[in-house]
Amino acid sequence: MKQLIRAALTAMFAGVLALGASAQSQASGQTPGQAGSSTQKGGEKTVEEAYLQESAETVMVRELAHSDDKDGKLVALAYARKAMDGGRKSDEIRSSLEYLALENTEVIVRSAGLGVATNNFPDIRAKACEYLGEFPSEEAKDTLLKVILNSKVEDPMVLAEAIRSLGTIGINDNDEVVDAICYSVNHFANVGMSEDRLAIYTCFAIQELAEKGSIKDIATVTNTVMNFTKGSYVTPVKKVALQTLEKLAGYQAKNNNDSQSTK
Repeated sequence: MKQLIRAALTAMFAGVLALGASAQSQASGQTPGQAGSSTQKGGEKTVEEAYLQESAETVMVRELAHSDDKDGKLVALAYARKAMDGGRKSDEIRSSLEYLALENTEVIVRSAGLGVATNNFPDIRAKACEYLGEFPSEEAKDTLLKVILNSKVEDPMVLAEAIRSLGTIGINDNDEVVDAICYSVNHFANVGMSEDRLAIYTCFAIQELAEKGSIKDIATVTNTVMNFTKGSYVTPVKKVALQTLEKLAGYQAKNNNDSQSTK
């Protein structure tokens, strides 16, 4: 199965490039064998070549992301990372990452429709959630909200990355995001679980959202962070929680002063 997927994608990639080279040759009056001479001096890609590279790249990421093979999904993430590092943060790349992030929420595959899910890869979903933090958009935000609202069955590692990315994106209209974060985190507090990574990433996200001035109901968020100062959380988590509470108190005081000055 793995070899078939890779062979098909290799053929697809070669086909896209060949088609582009043929079209480029026809447009410039060159023969296919001369098409390579259109590359700019110094090894820089032409606009057409850059477009073809991005088109083939997004096709590979999409097809590998939708494969039923974990290795294929890992390769999809690697290609997505390469595209992002190269400044090619397209809607298509984001869409593929959204698919991977929601695979255990909206897309569940079972053998013969029975038993445990065969596409349950928390490490894949966590990395996809992490990458989505680099796409500051309503679409990415909505996907990450779906992830954390699935907190009763989702892996805490995935929830932590989703929450961290929501803080990075910074969109929190009418406290929609912080309400969802508090719901997700409080679920673990209610069942007596201390998830250190989830707690510390929640603190980071809340700090970022507060700094951007997008939290209206700071009192409710404060109660959630208070839970991280108690119980069996490790000392570093408790310290970050206390720092977060201090910052929230400062933001609350500033908001109160601002509201009084406008009266």
